[in-house]
Parts: sequence; C-alpha cells; structure tokens
Amino acid sequence: MPKADINKSGWEQSDFPILCETCLGDNPFIRMSKQEFGRSCGTCARPFTIFRWNPGSGSRYKTTVICQTCAKIKNVCQTCLLDLEYSLPTQVRDTALGFVNEAPTSDINREYYAQNMEGKLEGNKSGLDIGKSQTAGKEMLKQLARTDPYYKRNRPKICSFFVKGECSRGSECPYRHEKPVDNELSHQNIQDRYHGRNDPVARKIMSTHAESQGLKPPEDQTVTSLFLSSLSPNSTELSIRTQVLQCAFINFKERETCEMAAQAWANGFELDGERVGVKWGRSRMAKPAEAEAAPETSSLSVET
Repeated sequence: MPKADINKSGWEQSDFPILCETCLGDNPFIRMSKQEFGRSCGTCARPFTIFRWNPGSGSRYKTTVICQTCAKIKNVCQTCLLDLEYSLPTQVRDTALGFVNEAPTSDINREYYAQNMEGKLEGNKSGLDIGKSQTAGKEMLKQLARTDPYYKRNRPKICSFFVKGECSRGSECPYRHEKPVDNELSHQNIQDRYHGRNDPVARKIMSTHAESQGLKPPEDQTVTSLFLSSLSPNSTELSIRTQVLQCAFINFKERETCEMAAQAWANGFELDGERVGVKWGRSRMAKPAEAEAAPETSSLSVET
C-alpha cells in the first residue's frame, strides 16, 4: 500500500451527509458539492468528506462541520449539531435522559476514539440508546422539541460592512443588514455544543422550562436542597443515592449543581417504580409561616 494511502487509512469517506430537515432546507431540487477529505472534523480532527449546498432561496450556503462517525455517536446533524430526533442541543437531551458523555475531549484521545467507534457503528445506527431512558425525561424533550423545520436558521450572515457603516450595495447585498446582538447566546463553539457542556443556549432552554414547571430557583442563594414528593414506600436512602448518581448529579453542596438537577427533573423522574415530584427546598432562614407552607416531604434526608 502506498504511503499516501496508509496516511488516509483513518480518514472518513461518505456519499451523503447526515442532516436535519432544517439544514437540508425546503428546496426540493437541492444540489450539493462534495469534496473528499476537504477539512478536519470539528470534534475528532480527522479529515472527512465535506458537503456544501444552498438550502433554499435567500439562504446562505451551508456545509458539514463534523464527520459522520461523530454525528452518529451523538445522533446529531453534521451541520447544526442539534439532536436529530428532538432538534435540541445535546446538553438538553443528555441532561433530561441522564446520559453520561463518554467521548474524550482531549486532542490526544478523540481521534483514536472516533476511529474505534467507526468500526462499532453498523450502517446508520446511532451510538445512543434512548430506549432505556426515563419516561419523564422523554416527556420533557417532547415538550421542548421543535416539530417543524426552523428555516430562519438558514438566513444569510450579518454584513460586516453594514455594521461598520460602509456597505454600499444596499438591497443587492446578499448579507443581512442588521446589528448583531452580543449576549451569552452569541458565544458558542463546536466542542461545547457537541459534547453538551457550558452551552448557553441549552442553559436558557432548561431554565425556562424549569420555571414553567414551578421550579424557578429561589432568590436566596443559600438554598441548595430539593424536596422529593410522592416517594414509593420502598424508597430508601440507598435507592435515592443510586438514582441521583445515575443521573450524574453527585452533590448539592453547590447552588449551581442544585439548579442543574432541578432543570433536569422539571418533569419529575422515576424512582422505585413511582413518578417522583421535585420542588425547591425552603430558605434556611425561613420564617415559621413559610415553614408551614412548605410542601410535605418524607422524613428521609439524603445529602448529596
């Protein structure tokens, strides 16, 4: 085998991309350009086949940014990196279903991991096993899922010359003439979106949903407890600890961790065959009247 072919042995070739309906666009006569080994994958860094196309009239050209192996591992679109079933960020899906991210994030291991996973994945089978996940988590995702394509996401990018006040093309300019919005949602990167960590869009979605379910975080930052209601008579401290650990929430000694748990359990969760309700605990400085209004809870106390 020639030396050049040996170097390409771990690279990826494909005939058609893995895309969500939004990124594919509403153009029924879509045409794509294909370039083998056109760029490095945004997550595993392996060269892969890139595709480029125009999803519809008035839209910008789109391209694939991660390889198919990485897309199958997380069951996401190769372009927008959103979950293919629910059209949600991976951090929202993984938090609701209790998935633990197994893909390495270091530059040394991620390419090796992707090459090994490529051999384990058969056909278009995803590396995720959603069938064993919690019913409550699935219900939460169904409530948050976008059921129709969101073609607005395919709009042209903002004209940098317009932002500077120097664009002279007017209505003929193919880019959007509007001022960019600079907030936390504007600062994302491929690695965080793919691995589901520190994703500002995901945090906003989960916090908004938690508030709609009556789990708005108390203003008192000392509150780091959650009340579990409707516990099964068979529930024990061990079974509660096991359930919490399975959902990857280790402890509530920090307020941020407690808020993450509240967001993930906004629709409740299954414990010992029963659907458990979740409420925020009361302030440590609560007055007697507030204590009387607190929800009824089991006498079982679990520190995590």
